[in-house]
Amino acid sequence: MNPIPQSLRRRTLGASLAAALVLAAAPAAFAQTAAKYPSKALTFVVPFAAGSATDQIARALGQSITQETGQAVVVENKGGASGMLAAQGVARSAADGYTVLITTNTTHAANEHLYKKLPYDPVKDFAPVTGLGKGGQVLVVNSSSPLQSVKDLVAYAKANPGKLTFGSGSSSSRMAGEMLKQLAGVDILHVPYKSNPLAITDLLGGQIDLMITDVSTGLPQVQAGKLKALGFSTQERSAMLPDVPTIEQAGVKGYNMGYWFAAYLPAGTPPQIVNQLSSLLGKAVESRQAASFYTLSGTSRWHGTPDELAKFQADETAKWGKVIKAAGIQPE
Repeated sequence: MNPIPQSLRRRTLGASLAAALVLAAAPAAFAQTAAKYPSKALTFVVPFAAGSATDQIARALGQSITQETGQAVVVENKGGASGMLAAQGVARSAADGYTVLITTNTTHAANEHLYKKLPYDPVKDFAPVTGLGKGGQVLVVNSSSPLQSVKDLVAYAKANPGKLTFGSGSSSSRMAGEMLKQLAGVDILHVPYKSNPLAITDLLGGQIDLMITDVSTGLPQVQAGKLKALGFSTQERSAMLPDVPTIEQAGVKGYNMGYWFAAYLPAGTPPQIVNQLSSLLGKAVESRQAASFYTLSGTSRWHGTPDELAKFQADETAKWGKVIKAAGIQPE
């Protein structure tokens, strides 16, 4: 066997030492990147239309982060397909911490039970960052509707099966309507929309009869006298609508349906960046810039660690699966 030339041994040893130095420096490089994060504009991708509650919370938190870091936050509305387009887009983005999905239980708890095949994996394709808020929804009808209460609505629906229609532009809104049908024992036709604001437009125009929507979308129309609020979806009344009973108080026993907001990054984002963004968003949730959103929408502030969001998401996914199965909804 021919001996290895000394010059080749030196080159091989040099290459090995260089590789070792690179590997040893990697954690320090990640730490330095995290320390400088964010060093450029962030993009908040919202899976629903401008004006939706998710859009509003993204813009409010973005303003706070800009104030904190000096970096711009661009909000990109990518509605349609129950949030799947936006989720897929973020999942395929660079895992560098600069493309953030500001989303809800629609994309990360409900969709996997509503669709046979998703273009993304809610768990494997994302790095959980933090929760952002929790809230309830309001049952609204057109101000000209003869229905004056949940009791009126249920009585009419029982006497006229399939004649009433309810719109929804998110899984939270749809499941709220499906739960009403299930617990009240009524047949109401579902009409899907790309977002809740679009459904509100048709409700105002008389194309649909009712919907259960987030407070930030429905309340302005109630305050303007264009819609009537008949009930609230959680087991406690909304501070924004203190005179409106909960749907359970109005006679639909066991009714309780809320929603939540959270932030995710693409899978593979360095943990240091994930934790840095989690900290920034936690400050933003408690900030003065975001206060008006939480107050006006009736949304409760909620934030925590990435691990806490991961566990919460797993629990919520199981819960939503049970609700959807009980409603008899077959995956599309």
